[in-house]
Formats: sequence, structure tokens, C-alpha cells
Amino acid sequence: MTRIDFYLLTSDQPQARLDYACRLAHKAWTKGHRVYLHCADVAQAEALDELLWSFKPDAFLPHALHSDQPDQAIVCGAGEDPDPHHDLLINLAQNTPGFFSRFTRLAEIVVEHDDVRIPARERFRFYRDRGYPLKSHQIRTAG
Repeated sequence: MTRIDFYLLTSDQPQARLDYACRLAHKAWTKGHRVYLHCADVAQAEALDELLWSFKPDAFLPHALHSDQPDQAIVCGAGEDPDPHHDLLINLAQNTPGFFSRFTRLAEIVVEHDDVRIPARERFRFYRDRGYPLKSHQIRTAG
């Protein structure tokens, strides 16, 4: 069964979600995990792909858009089937991905902004009502 972690950031800035997604993807990759970053749309996937190049200047993070290189260790996608990924799913969309249960772990990143927080609460209830193991992490952000 998929383990689901909610990362609750103290920031009210939606951009903080993308920044934290990069940190989380980097940490997972250094531990040998493969990561699928599920974005709200193609524009967000492309922006995140760009951000992954620069978020940590002293480290290389192998990544690509799923549509270009689906076999890369870290991929950003929007709506397409995440094959061949099934390890860590980082959800940045506002809905519950229909394919989430094929992943070992799912990370939901939430900021203190109603456009993000309210749909995240709905997803939390969705997972809880279906018996998925849930864990919440309070993350203090700068600023």
C-alpha cells in the first residue's frame, strides 16, 4: 500500500512548493530513489524542469521532462502515464492522481495558501477514508 506523506510548509507562497519539491527530489535521488514529479500542467512541468537545473548550484541532479526522457531518474510530467516510474510520486497538482496507488510513496507538499491548502485537505480526506497510511511533517521555511 502506498505510504503518503504531507509536507506542511510555513510559507504562504505557492512557489515554495516547487522549491521544496526540488529539495525533496534531490534528497530522494541521493538515497537511490526514482522520482516522478506530477505537475498541474505542462507549463508547470517545464518551469519545474528549469528550476531543477538551478535550485542547488553545487549539485547535479539528473532529470528531464517525462515526455522527452521517461527513463530518467527524476522526471517532471503532467497528466501522462508515469511509466516506468513507481517509486516516489511528488504531487504538485490540485487533484489526486489516478495512478498514485502504483507508487511506493506519495509526497503532497502544502503551503498556507487557500488555493493549495483547501484541495490538499480534500486529498488528505480521500486517502484517509481509503485507509492509506498518512504522516504529516511540519516544515519551517525561511522568510
